[in-house]
Amino acid sequence: MPWVCPSTCSPIPGASVAPDPVASSRPAPLDVALKGLCPRCGARTLFAGMTKFADRCAACGLELTRFNVGDGPAAFLTLIVGGLLVGVAVTLQLTVEPPLWLLALILVPLAAVAVTGSLRVAKGALLAFEYRNSAHEGRIADE
Repeated sequence: MPWVCPSTCSPIPGASVAPDPVASSRPAPLDVALKGLCPRCGARTLFAGMTKFADRCAACGLELTRFNVGDGPAAFLTLIVGGLLVGVAVTLQLTVEPPLWLLALILVPLAAVAVTGSLRVAKGALLAFEYRNSAHEGRIADE
């Protein structure tokens, strides 16, 4: 009689497709980013300020300072939001022809709010992906 693989077998040798019970209880990266949830336990303890991470989760004790989100999200969001707002400014100038001071009065606060609001989401998502993938700095092994 041929051997039949149980439901937890994977076509890749040495791998298992059995569901990880810990991974299924973790919040999705989108939920972490939008709601400010801890990537481990799901408590709303990710942020201590508008875009500043808390030092650790008050519920489960996950140390959030070990994650290196860096300035990447800020640079990308500034470029993306800036490009979109330049398109809006050009369109307004060609269609309505408002004075320059009015464009500045509208677009500068809009840019600040858009970058700051999206920065919170982008930093939360990046931290969630770092936690999920166990990412850390690369090191050269001692030989």
